[in-house]
Amino acid sequence: MLVRRIAAAALIVVAAVPVAPSPANAHGAPMTPISRSAACAGNGVQRDAAACKAALKATDGFLGAYDNLRLANVQDDRTRVPDGKLCSAGIDLYRGLDLARDDFPSTPVKSGQNLKINYRGTIPHQGSFRIFITRTGYDPLKKLTWDDLGDDPIAEIKDPPLADGAYRMRVTLPERTGRHLLYVVWETSSTPDTYYSCSDLVFPTPVPVVTKSAAPVVTKAPPVTAEPSAPAATPVEVEPEPSDTPVLLPASDNKMIDLGHWLIVGALAVAALVAGGAGLSRLRRRETR
Repeated sequence: MLVRRIAAAALIVVAAVPVAPSPANAHGAPMTPISRSAACAGNGVQRDAAACKAALKATDGFLGAYDNLRLANVQDDRTRVPDGKLCSAGIDLYRGLDLARDDFPSTPVKSGQNLKINYRGTIPHQGSFRIFITRTGYDPLKKLTWDDLGDDPIAEIKDPPLADGAYRMRVTLPERTGRHLLYVVWETSSTPDTYYSCSDLVFPTPVPVVTKSAAPVVTKAPPVTAEPSAPAATPVEVEPEPSDTPVLLPASDNKMIDLGHWLIVGALAVAALVAGGAGLSRLRRRETR
């Protein structure tokens, strides 16, 4: 009787203790490109990232398992999952994944890339993957809305095979720049569950090209036509006015002046001699008288 009472008490205690979700209840999430849940959740692989720490803090220190972010019996994604809560699917246990930050663990990509998606499946299911990407002009510092994703997915893939523990798919990325989100919806057909995930992508941002200003265009002025000149006037010879300023003659002319000078001097000397001789003759005549 005592043994039965102890066993009954033990069952009551066990029933009162909440049982944590086991891995058998988990099913999948994108590992490539890394999703926020795979990076930051309770068993995430990059929980030391600043954004992951902030997400953990936002959920009071606990995030659910990375591969268990799912809703049951979803009839329409857009009415079931509210704007601003797409990354958590509106599940309070994952609300930290909805933070509007631009530093969540990310994957570098480029426009036109045939992106490889490895969606880890811990329990295989059949179903369809709807893959969206945020529109041009998306702001990562604002919470994600359905309008950010547009009306149609960029790809829809049905029943991909599970190989080496992952569903492997490829999608071609459209033209984008800067930071964007890849949003994956996995609607299973073998269970009533639909899974949601956000993967941060970083496209190259074009560097502004500084162009040199064009050289100014120089327009040539039309040639100036010269008016016919008046006939040249006949030169008029003007008599030079006498000047008191002595005029220096060339050296050859100076020699001629010197010769004339000596001729004059010689003539005067001869005249003086003649006159002296005449005077001497008169004096002698007087003396003889």
